[in-house]
Amino acid sequence: MSNKKKIVLAEDNSTLSLLLKFRLQKEGYDLFIAANGKEAIELIEEHQPELILSDIMMPYISGLEVISHVRNKLEMKVPIIVFSAAGQEEMVLKAFSLGANDFMGKPFSPNELVIRVKRLLS
Repeated sequence: MSNKKKIVLAEDNSTLSLLLKFRLQKEGYDLFIAANGKEAIELIEEHQPELILSDIMMPYISGLEVISHVRNKLEMKVPIIVFSAAGQEEMVLKAFSLGANDFMGKPFSPNELVIRVKRLLS
């Protein structure tokens, strides 16, 4: 059993998710990658991560629905950081009202993400 902290990353941009996976694994986290909200929910239920990173706009099930599922169906208190492209203020406000803990506008610096992740997991 590894005592690494587990993170589920839901991001439909594979280039970005690989970059973040590399960066966060280097920091000693276990990463599980979902390409859409449906996969994200499956991974969250299976691995019970310590942190969830989710894009808001994704195929099948949106990041908002993922947050809602985690908070209402699973009743998990796990911290959630959401990403969103510029100009989606309404989505971001909705994400917070559903229970997101933090938000980062795209494009963002992986280093800044690492700092925020560490802050939420410390």
